[in-house]
Amino acid sequence: MSRRKGRPISFDAMVKFFMQNYNIPTKKDVDQLMAKLDRLESLITDMAMGPCSGKAPAGRRKASLMAVDIVLDSIKNSKEGVGFSQIQAKTGFDEKKIRNIIFRLNKKGKIKRKSRGVYIAA
Repeated sequence: MSRRKGRPISFDAMVKFFMQNYNIPTKKDVDQLMAKLDRLESLITDMAMGPCSGKAPAGRRKASLMAVDIVLDSIKNSKEGVGFSQIQAKTGFDEKKIRNIIFRLNKKGKIKRKSRGVYIAA
């Protein structure tokens, strides 16, 4: 029997072939799915904090929104970034509350971490 002569198949082509035939998602597919999940999660969070939500009394919702606004304003007012202890001194909130607020603001993209413990407005 004679061997077929021609170009050898590249490894990348074989991987691409198997991924397409077996419906294996690529990194791009996973990134698109994560982006959609993040949008969905933010919509659900916004709906939960809206006036139609019957989970928390109106006074409590207002207070938590004000706390987020106070922390965000203190971060926006400093151009070079503000440290955790400075936020705590300006707002007077306890450590746990500030950490939770910073985590949520960072997740929503309203603030960025300049360095460890230093935050700037996005």
